[in-house]
Amino acid sequence: MPMSDMLLTKRHLLGGSAVAALSVAFAAFADTASAANASTAAGGQESTASGDDAVPPADGDVNMTEVLKPGPLPEIALGKEDAPVKIVEYMSLTCPHCAHFAVTTFETIKQKYIDTGKVRFIIREFPFDPRAAAAFMLARCAPQEQYMPMVEMLFKQQIAWASPDVDGRAALLQMSKLAGFTEDSFTKCLTNQKLLDDVNSVRERAAKDFGVNATPTFLINGKRYAGDMSVNAMSKLIDGLL
Repeated sequence: MPMSDMLLTKRHLLGGSAVAALSVAFAAFADTASAANASTAAGGQESTASGDDAVPPADGDVNMTEVLKPGPLPEIALGKEDAPVKIVEYMSLTCPHCAHFAVTTFETIKQKYIDTGKVRFIIREFPFDPRAAAAFMLARCAPQEQYMPMVEMLFKQQIAWASPDVDGRAALLQMSKLAGFTEDSFTKCLTNQKLLDDVNSVRERAAKDFGVNATPTFLINGKRYAGDMSVNAMSKLIDGLL
């Protein structure tokens, strides 16, 4: 399927009334948009998890100056702006390998490299399906300082809301309430066409300009790496750049 056909439009996400349309959107992707298989849209795929601690080979070059130019959404960036190593991660919230990286690797990398001024880490959205897009929209509707905690919560509880056999809307609503949303603010967020367009734009730019077609994908100092990484693998990669 061409990337242009993958657009997560308001029609796909919300056709009809807000509440009814959310249910329709989630149900329409119940068999494909889940933590297990949200990978085939637009020829894209979930990256497989790295099976060892070896540094993975880069699968291409990118212009890091262009990569670091902000898109339509405020950057979710951690670490010193002038850190010698720049990492941009494109993720999908329904991707299990993204969740594995977030839960098992990211915090250690943050402590070792981001908090010590060696790495600037930027997180960007690359949803493969409406359920992931909806989750990203909710994270964006929260106060900016709550974006990372909400994403962490969504990854840790991924199976509870992203599995095809659960009511995605109800599960996301319940989790959003824990983050301070009401049912009204939840619905208003998911009917925000501009926000949905901006999330789409981030993904489309990544695919068109930087060759991203899998999640997670890391753009690191001009190289593209597709796939989950262990702490040791990412540490070796970063150390080689310092």
